[in-house]
Amino acid sequence: MLIKDWMTKDVLTVEENTSLMRATRILKENSIRRLPVVSHGKLIGIITDRDVKDASPSKTTSLDIHELYYLLSEMKVKDVMTAKPLTLSEDETLEKAALIMLEGKISGLPVVDELGHLVGLLSETDVLRGFIHSTGIKDGAIQFVFDLPDVAGSVTKVIESFRKFNARIISILTSFEDAPKGEKRVAVRVMIDNDEQKETMIKELRETFSVVYHAEDELKNVPNKRCVI
Repeated sequence: MLIKDWMTKDVLTVEENTSLMRATRILKENSIRRLPVVSHGKLIGIITDRDVKDASPSKTTSLDIHELYYLLSEMKVKDVMTAKPLTLSEDETLEKAALIMLEGKISGLPVVDELGHLVGLLSETDVLRGFIHSTGIKDGAIQFVFDLPDVAGSVTKVIESFRKFNARIISILTSFEDAPKGEKRVAVRVMIDNDEQKETMIKELRETFSVVYHAEDELKNVPNKRCVI
């Protein structure tokens, strides 16, 4: 998956001499967490809601409201922004972006072209959207998780078994860290229309391979942030 297919292309930006007050207002009014800072279309920095919070006077300050507004109006984006932030190219992979964001504890990265012009913004939400799409979970697919020998051809045998039942393979993901030594854990999502064939297929797969898990995700009553616990 490429970054250019998942990044936000219509990006709000500010210039380095924009007041901190205006930048704060843009962040709040648009419910966003970061603003790229540009000069003549080229990225020169980024400002986040955390930068704004750190730069704002403490709630325990002795300044009155007028003094606070004056202070914020005098402060400029260039005073608090991160200059020369990490960037990505739109032709790099979403997986690479996820790794960089995870290791750097970064929730969003600007995307630039070869001349340094801003072409998009990739957030952790964009990465999650790409991941969800690639798994096929929204397509109503059945997921099977196998522990297979870490040898050439082991996944091919599983695929051949699915083909026998005319199951359509939606996604295949492989990992090693959570598998027993000498094996690999392979998650396969498939779709099959015939319910009778489905049960026969599940039975045969369990008899032939080491099936760790199989199920169809229930998405009708998923929790959301409105749920009160």
